[in-house]
Amino acid sequence: MTYQTLTCQQEESGIATVTLTVPEKRNAISSDMIDDLLAALDQVERGALRVLILTGSGKAFCAGMDLDELERVARQTPQENLENARRVTRLFSRLYTFPQPVIAAVNGSAIAGGCGLATLADITIAVPEAKFGYTEVKLGFIPAIVSVFLRRRLGDKHVRELLLTGRVIDAAEAFRIGLITEIVPAENLMARARHIADLLRSASPTAIAQTKKLLLSFDRAAVHAELEAAIEANAAIRSTPDFREGVAAFLEKRPPKWSGD
Repeated sequence: MTYQTLTCQQEESGIATVTLTVPEKRNAISSDMIDDLLAALDQVERGALRVLILTGSGKAFCAGMDLDELERVARQTPQENLENARRVTRLFSRLYTFPQPVIAAVNGSAIAGGCGLATLADITIAVPEAKFGYTEVKLGFIPAIVSVFLRRRLGDKHVRELLLTGRVIDAAEAFRIGLITEIVPAENLMARARHIADLLRSASPTAIAQTKKLLLSFDRAAVHAELEAAIEANAAIRSTPDFREGVAAFLEKRPPKWSGD
């Protein structure tokens, strides 16, 4: 299958590697990338592969929403905002609940939605130079959808501090608070990802699948309910003056003038 924003390599060993391939845009998330990622996940699952590795090309893992996409979102109708929020939710949910183990090999900055892609994986390894941040509040936006999953990854205090400040942290701090599982030198990143994949492949595929299924079953109903609330919040914030001002200020490279509305 041909993709516009990524490659999907499947090996006889049972390992699939999905690489984001828009380095000139720091692998920013666009509508095309969402479609490609959903299709690639379907392809990997249909291929009965054992492990998925997700990484990026160039200097960034994923820098969040594409600037052209961001400008378009600021002009959408409430119904379009709701539909877009559901598409993002579908991608994050698909990654979070993917039946095979997912390893994120973070080769550089992972910001906003890109940080979501990195941290929703089962195992996240990163180079020392990687940066992480949920910076949505700086744009007058809210990290609504990812918050549902992040609260299950970190303690509430860490989640509140990261989401409310929009602070960008380095790999060392991300490791300290449990956002990532390991720091790996850049030259060893993919080799380490493959080593972890081999460890996963050495275990029973039935046991791995059932373990993931069990872990996800513990709070499935709560996740579903929280996601519905998050979708509504994600769509609603896009109609506010602060969101429009935040996007305009970001695109114009100037400090925002918040109205509080």
